[in-house]
Amino acid sequence: MIQLTSLSKRYKSVVAVDNVSFTVDKGDLFALLGPNGAGKTSIVRMVMGFSHATSGSVRIDGTPCTGPLSRAPTGYLAENHRIPPFLTGLEYLRRHAELIDLTRNQAHRQIPQLLELVKMSGKEKQKARTYSKGMTQRIGLASALLGSPKLLILDEPTSGLDPIGIREFRLILEQKRNEGMTILLNSHLLSEVEKTCSTAAIMINGKIAVKDTISAIIGNNESLEDVFVKQVTAAVPNV
Repeated sequence: MIQLTSLSKRYKSVVAVDNVSFTVDKGDLFALLGPNGAGKTSIVRMVMGFSHATSGSVRIDGTPCTGPLSRAPTGYLAENHRIPPFLTGLEYLRRHAELIDLTRNQAHRQIPQLLELVKMSGKEKQKARTYSKGMTQRIGLASALLGSPKLLILDEPTSGLDPIGIREFRLILEQKRNEGMTILLNSHLLSEVEKTCSTAAIMINGKIAVKDTISAIIGNNESLEDVFVKQVTAAVPNV
């Protein structure tokens, strides 16, 4: 679904991405991992066509990322997603549906389903200025899923979410992967993506240090035995 070939990005004297090549297979839930400043967001921006590569190429489903057509099958949630504060969540989703050329009937059918999926039903008529960071992220995920994209790209999607919100995001991603959607998730939290993703590439200083299955990266040689927990109440969710 995604093919990066000898991709590099330079900002004046800074090399953000240095000759990176990898592929993301169709139907995979792929994690792009690494510390802040490793080059992950630069790659996402080039895949989305927001930034041009200094050298190399990016293709989405065989189409070069050189114009809007390459983004047609893609849903995207930015790291610092924002909603205009004067809009409600519902108004925002309706405007997003117009931008991606959904018909009124398609939007009328999909928006309530997505609001239910992201646990925002009943809150969609509140102004965005009243939303927490987690609520904003949920509406952002709903907007990224409008139109049932083949490819979903998420840049630090669980930033600002509480543990329950992170778990609910994880369940949604697993559901979409099982439905055949390809997902590229940019994160710096191996502890989180190991519960969800099947494959990962770890970036350090603009280069790919390793690309493999999650199980191979974290190893299967360590285990815990005889772990005891006292005084856990019924109110503690299983996260």
